[in-house]
Amino acid sequence: MYDWKYLKVCLPDDIRMTRDWGDWDGALRLIDKRMERELPEAMRQRLLIEKDIIRLLRREYTYSWDEAVKLMSEELTEFDPSELQFYMDEGTADWHYVNGQVFFHRRFFRTLLATKKEIREKCKHQEHREEDEKEAKILEETRRKMREQGEVAYRIRYRASLRVKDEFFRPGEKLRVHLPAPVLAQQISEVKILRVSPEPTYIAQEDSLSRTLYFEEAPRENHAFEAEYEFVTRLPYVEPEAERVRALQPDFETREQEPHIMFTPYIQELVKELVGEEKNPLKKARAFYDFVTTKVKYTFMRAYFTLENIPEYAAKNLKGDCGVQALLFITLCRAAGIPARWQSGLCAGPLEMGMHDWAQFYIAPYGWLYADCSYGGSAYRAGNIQKWNHYFGNLDPFRAVINQGFQQEFDPPKNQVRYDPYDNQCGEAEYEDHGLMGNEFETEETLIGIEEL
Repeated sequence: MYDWKYLKVCLPDDIRMTRDWGDWDGALRLIDKRMERELPEAMRQRLLIEKDIIRLLRREYTYSWDEAVKLMSEELTEFDPSELQFYMDEGTADWHYVNGQVFFHRRFFRTLLATKKEIREKCKHQEHREEDEKEAKILEETRRKMREQGEVAYRIRYRASLRVKDEFFRPGEKLRVHLPAPVLAQQISEVKILRVSPEPTYIAQEDSLSRTLYFEEAPRENHAFEAEYEFVTRLPYVEPEAERVRALQPDFETREQEPHIMFTPYIQELVKELVGEEKNPLKKARAFYDFVTTKVKYTFMRAYFTLENIPEYAAKNLKGDCGVQALLFITLCRAAGIPARWQSGLCAGPLEMGMHDWAQFYIAPYGWLYADCSYGGSAYRAGNIQKWNHYFGNLDPFRAVINQGFQQEFDPPKNQVRYDPYDNQCGEAEYEDHGLMGNEFETEETLIGIEEL
């Protein structure tokens, strides 16, 4: 294992240039050669981390230019390769050099479908559009209820499972599985584990910062590890007013957290530019929210493991998914002295489930408020200003909270390097000598029922 704080250490020039050119084998050769020397511990640790980053980058960028053109030609009713060049140039179609040739991210087309109306309208497969529209209407109605009633509450049940893929299963070898579980949080209560299979070795506390059910066994036959959960989510509606903000504000949750939540020179300059002469912390937080939701484009991301500084990536490239946007908001808040922290887990309804990240920020006298920059950004782009304003200060109730902090350790800790060292929404698994990567196991989250209270 290594210390993630050393990710902030810059790579030697020859290794960085070789890695950025996509010469993975050459970069690994240079790293091994460099590590034959007597190195400072910080550099040795950084090079060890880089070896794992390269291992992941190999499988992140899978479509050559010709393969990407072929995919879009097959999926769209009409397509010209100049469109792909346009999306590449504007930063929507994520790419990387692989041996000096452009290769697109394995989910580049999903990003285009999610963010580009003109692509969706030309897509030959439209089966999810009606369901998406139905879900959007339910969310809109729920937000209206929150405003009018002052609070909404739901009881939610869901099932989570993890199974090693058959080709990576090792019969009779000790297998450790860390399955995510909902936690007690500001908006979450009455957490219950309804069913678990097989019997867990250990269950982390309800208030864990990153809660899991832990299994340890040596199965002869491959099987899923699964659990069914129930919890109550209760969301009061808050309409914070700058005039009510207290002069004295707390200073907890305002520190840097290596290697990502860092007050780099660029982050500090960005804070100065966005804040100006403003003194009110609520207005400062709103300025940060407005920047992220209006300037940072939503894109599906490569593994967070491969990013050297996630908030800086978002601030420089002006793109990122829900977690990248949440971390940028948190970092800007903390750099301005506003307490901010991470929450993540699942969008648990109203019709389906999916992984999601968002932020909290603290303003006295209101306490912990919410900021969902990716939901807010999609609302802004759609011209839905009421929805955009809602997700500054408020959430919707359809969330399962699993993590209440970024880069938190499991209980018990994982022995091998984690597939996602910063968050946990789908689970982790490991053998004695190998931590499984995301392509070596499969997970599923299934919504069982939602009951309004």
